[in-house]
Amino acid sequence: MARRIRAVVAYDGTDFHGWQSQPSLPTIQGVIEGVLEQIDKQPVAVAGSGRTDAGVHALAQVAAFWLDNPIPAANLKKAMNRLLPASVRILSMDEAQPDFHPRFDAVAKTYEYRIWRAEVCPPFEYRYVHHHPYPLALTKMQEIACLLTGEHDFSAFAAADESDSEERTKVRTIFSSSIESVGDALIYRVRGSGFLKHMVRNLVGVLLEAGKGNFQPNDLTRTLVPGVTTKAGANTAPAKGLTLISVEYTPDKTGIENPSI
Repeated sequence: MARRIRAVVAYDGTDFHGWQSQPSLPTIQGVIEGVLEQIDKQPVAVAGSGRTDAGVHALAQVAAFWLDNPIPAANLKKAMNRLLPASVRILSMDEAQPDFHPRFDAVAKTYEYRIWRAEVCPPFEYRYVHHHPYPLALTKMQEIACLLTGEHDFSAFAAADESDSEERTKVRTIFSSSIESVGDALIYRVRGSGFLKHMVRNLVGVLLEAGKGNFQPNDLTRTLVPGVTTKAGANTAPAKGLTLISVEYTPDKTGIENPSI
């Protein structure tokens, strides 16, 4: 009898073309499904909490799938980590509630974007930061970051997506948005109800323009007007500086069948 399995996945997205499976291209979903097919001896469809872009990383992506194989969850985790590339790790695995969906049941996600400010970027940081060793006014960036909180129409910060034809709303709620200096890095952390394609990277692009003095609070006000079609007017920040930190669920929608396991 098939079981619903919930997994928490971490990955270095550098060498992948994002989460979503694509023909002939390495993706996170693709390699996980490939390993599960070896274990279950049949194709296994894996759903994720969201589709991270090519080059974006994750500390705790949440995924779920149906599995016929009776292998205990703890043993399945070990088996998968033996077969997966070292850049993709299963952090935890549990029996899940049959109706659990990692995307539709999620109530909040947190992303972090790291900007390296020193003249030289250490090789051990390079894959996970955007190197920008040029003048930036942190106070102006912080002002814009704070103004992003609340419920807004983020159409101006969204890249074109295949779901656009379905006329889905682009209104999202940002619960917290802040940027701070930590050593040689600027760290932007944003927590929201959900995010549109390229949205966080476009928000960072605007923050960088604010730091350069090219984007003001009144510019932000104009871009958050409902129904606006004009894009925010900043470059999309590189994917490699972005990491999905966490995905949150209400206590009754964690997906875990028996939290004591």
